[in-house]
Amino acid sequence: MRRTFLWATVAFMLIPLYVLTVNAFKGQQDILADPFGLGSLTLEPLGRALTNPQFNVFKGYAVTLLFVVAVNVLSVVLAAPAAYVIARSPKRRFRVLMLFFLAGTFIPGQVLVIPVVYVLKTLGLMGTIRGFVLFETVLTLPFSIFLYAGYIATIPAVLDQAAAVDGASRLRTFWQIVFPLMRPAVATMVILNTFSVWNDFVNPQIILGPGSGLYTVTTGVYAAVSQYSTDYTVVFPTLLLAIAPLLVFFVFMQRHIISGLTAGATKG
Repeated sequence: MRRTFLWATVAFMLIPLYVLTVNAFKGQQDILADPFGLGSLTLEPLGRALTNPQFNVFKGYAVTLLFVVAVNVLSVVLAAPAAYVIARSPKRRFRVLMLFFLAGTFIPGQVLVIPVVYVLKTLGLMGTIRGFVLFETVLTLPFSIFLYAGYIATIPAVLDQAAAVDGASRLRTFWQIVFPLMRPAVATMVILNTFSVWNDFVNPQIILGPGSGLYTVTTGVYAAVSQYSTDYTVVFPTLLLAIAPLLVFFVFMQRHIISGLTAGATKG
């Protein structure tokens, strides 16, 4: 039963990916006649998608990658030290602060969009890279702090005490001793944050907007296929180009997700 359930789950997940991949290399008539068959495969639809004037895929990659890197760097710089203070402090108010951050994981990001729009307009950050990066970073903080704090709690506090005896400050102790030991947890959060930023559609569509001249992969795909929604030789290749880098990234990094999430439970 377990094997049957496993194969059913794999099929449920892989069949849409198979349909997307196969139809990205087929003509319109072949797609309509037999969407599951191989048919006559050709690179022409993919070539047109790469040169589509409605969506410069390479610009979309560059902009999205910029956001991914900026959000991950800010998230680590802000969340890791905060988690260290919470994990190492015995005071009750820091435990309450942890619950406060944890509550943020239950609030959907879309619910916050309208209040955030007013705040960003007031600060003059609406439609800017800085405003979007700050908002995306804030969305990553609750779970990042929760995961980091749980992992830091498994790192022996005697390391901090030994560093203090040697004259190291708490800031230096964290960045030079504790933080390098957090690599599995940090790798996990970087991967999850990358997926979140790359796949986000609502936030860049609203916060950046068409007037900014910036579009991510998802908003670029929307602009490219919205007026050609029935032309599958445009839809399928464009969608494949949008998800291909993320699929490759996941294949190479998926083991870090598992090891990072389980490290806190197995580290002694």
